[in-house]
Amino acid sequence: MSPRVLAVVVTFNRRDLLTESLTALRAQTRRPDKIIVVDNDSGDGTAGLVRTAFPDTDLVCLRRNVGGAGGFAAGIARALADGADLVWLLDDDTVPEKGALAALLSAREKAGSAPGGETPALIASRVVWTDGRDHPMNTPRAKPGASKAERDAARAAGGVPIRSASFVSVLVEAAVIRERGLPVADYFLWNDDFEFTTRMLRGRRGLLCDHSVVVHKTKVFGSTDVDPGERFYFEVRNKIWLFTRSSGLSLPERALYAGSTLRRWGRTVAKSEDRRTLRRAAGRGLWAGVRRGPRSTEDVLGEVTPPGASPGLRALPGSPPRPSR
Repeated sequence: MSPRVLAVVVTFNRRDLLTESLTALRAQTRRPDKIIVVDNDSGDGTAGLVRTAFPDTDLVCLRRNVGGAGGFAAGIARALADGADLVWLLDDDTVPEKGALAALLSAREKAGSAPGGETPALIASRVVWTDGRDHPMNTPRAKPGASKAERDAARAAGGVPIRSASFVSVLVEAAVIRERGLPVADYFLWNDDFEFTTRMLRGRRGLLCDHSVVVHKTKVFGSTDVDPGERFYFEVRNKIWLFTRSSGLSLPERALYAGSTLRRWGRTVAKSEDRRTLRRAAGRGLWAGVRRGPRSTEDVLGEVTPPGASPGLRALPGSPPRPSR
């Protein structure tokens, strides 16, 4: 039987881009079985647009903006409550090519049936910018030390093994989410997808599928470390949380990624035209990350879920277990 695929799109005040994204989802050669849109309390008429132009969409309206992290947690919980076998996560500025979902499903089948293969916990699309170049903001991290069997199975499926991916376009096994938990809603933005996907993939296989292509329509071409301003607070706080409170990374991985993070922070500050703002944001983020851990995802979603909403929004714990070696 064909797996039940539910697409989850999180949006905030980008109704024109959302329209383009939802139109592309409807035009898939293999359409999702349902599309869930999580509106993070937009003020631009997004909810009305979805109800009018896309009435078959399952619309979840939150009472406050809880960022991409909270939005995806709510959307995934809704998808799991609706019996999803696979959850396809996309940003509202992501426009998938017509065969994007079909290619993900084909790669999943090929990877699982290849000699020495197994069904990947998640499969990420190739993300390009509007001019066709690979988008540096959404390049999955290759998996260090992947076995020959894993590399061969990935190659047979038209991809490469990965250790993490972004929420721009990733297909995740619902059974793995049920086992390991939702995204940590309190991250709000930045590193929420890294924490979630490394947690899903620890001890499991992930795949980048080159044949599944989506366009990420950001305003500029570049990575997230280009003069982030006050948002640098979330980068620092969330990395502290990730390295000290997430089970996604092993101890050697935490040391490896912490070292690369410090180098990246140094480059970000060095290139900035407003270093004072970045230093201030980094100090606040460091203090917040050390002082306390993230609140439980159940608590965060409980604050923003409208009365009478589907209990699926609160059904699955989202706080990951303490880190293990």
